Amino acid sequence: MTSAGPPAGSAPAGPPGSWNAANGLTAIRVVLVPLFGWLLLRDDGSDPASRVAAALVFAVAVVTDRLDGEVARRRGLVTDVGKIADPIADKVLIGTALVGLSLLGDLPWWVTAVILTRELVVTVLRLLVLRRGVIPAGRGGKAKTALQALAIFLLVVGVEGVWHTVAVVVMAVAVVLTVVTGVDYVVQAARLWAGSHKAGRTDAGLETGR
Repeated sequence: MTSAGPPAGSAPAGPPGSWNAANGLTAIRVVLVPLFGWLLLRDDGSDPASRVAAALVFAVAVVTDRLDGEVARRRGLVTDVGKIADPIADKVLIGTALVGLSLLGDLPWWVTAVILTRELVVTVLRLLVLRRGVIPAGRGGKAKTALQALAIFLLVVGVEGVWHTVAVVVMAVAVVLTVVTGVDYVVQAARLWAGSHKAGRTDAGLETGR
């Protein structure tokens, strides 16, 4: 029995367009970044209401980060634009938060430098090995991102007392995971790069021996 094909005259479904729901959520996150930065730094960070508003905007932006990936996968809306824009939007959001908190004196500059340097190195490596394979995000990387977001949220609110201690501890754990997962990514990228070169030499040898 022959399976029925697509209706006569219907065109095969093409790749999803760049303007879709998933990329729209990413765009919302990008638009929220300057609003978040303005609220955080308003009146030199001394306005409690602005700090709370900044924290809420940050939380909404983090939620869109979670949603856009799920929407893209479930609805088949993964695009090249999304693959590039999504991680950039994430780094701009986190970078704005870290730099803003350091400017206000709520976060040591070395913490900001460590996290941003790690993200820069990983981004460069991701681009370098893109044609040789994809290194999937591990549990450590996801935990790092979640802890960073939680610590940033608490620091942006301007919590005091025991909650400030919690924020400092969470950020400390996030920094450790940031370094560990960064080193692990470098090792995986090096292995992927070396493996691709070895495979290339093997293929060349086979071609020569024909």
